[in-house]
Amino acid sequence: MAKLTWDNTGERIFETGVKQGVLYPIQSDGKYTKGVAWNGLTAVTESPSGAEATALYADDIKYLNLLSNEEFGATIEAYTYPDEFAECDGSAELATGVMIGQQKRKTFGLCYRTTIGNDVEGNDYGYKLHLVYGCLAAPSEKGYSTINDNPDAITFSWEVSTTPVNVEGFKPTSQITIDSTKADPTKLAALEAVLYGGAETEAKLPLPDEVATLMSAG
Repeated sequence: MAKLTWDNTGERIFETGVKQGVLYPIQSDGKYTKGVAWNGLTAVTESPSGAEATALYADDIKYLNLLSNEEFGATIEAYTYPDEFAECDGSAELATGVMIGQQKRKTFGLCYRTTIGNDVEGNDYGYKLHLVYGCLAAPSEKGYSTINDNPDAITFSWEVSTTPVNVEGFKPTSQITIDSTKADPTKLAALEAVLYGGAETEAKLPLPDEVATLMSAG
C-alpha cells in the first residue's frame, strides 16, 4: 500500500467558467428537442436543498435520522437569452414583435459546460457537461437605468426550480454531470453530437436513460 501524498504534480485540480449554454424547451410529447444556443450566459449557480435530517428518539436514545427529499434548484444569469426562452419566462407573442407577460411558463431543459483545470495543463485539462431537466423559471426583476459615464450591460437573472425525471434503477433526478477526464472520448463525442445537433439533426437533450445507453454502448 502506498503512503498518502498531497498536491502532486498534475493533481492540483480546479473548476472554473461556464459556457456553451443550450436551452431545450419541452415539447408536447414531453421530450427536450429543438435545442437553441444560449448566448451571453454569465453564471449558473446550482442550489441543492432538502436532505435535512430529522432525529427520532426511542428508549431514551437517539434512534435514527430520517432524511427529507433532496431538491435541485439553480440561478441562471445572462446578458441576453434566446427568443425561445420567452415562453419559459411567462411571455407570449401577441403580434410580430409584440410580447405580453403573465402567461403560462413553459418547462425547459438546460445544458452548459464548465472547465476543469490543473497545475500542468491549465484550463485545457478537461471539462464537465451539466444536464438539467424539468426546469421552471420564476418571475424575476429587470432593472433598467440611464446610460452614463460608467455604462454597464443589464444582467438578467432567473431563479429556477426543477421536477426530477425517472432514471431506471435509481431515484428520479433533475441533473446529470459528465466528466470528460473520466468518460470515454468516443462516447462523449456521440453524446455531444446529440446535445448540439449536426448538419441534418437538431439539438436535443436526451433523458437520463438515453444518456446511460449512449455512454455505456459497446
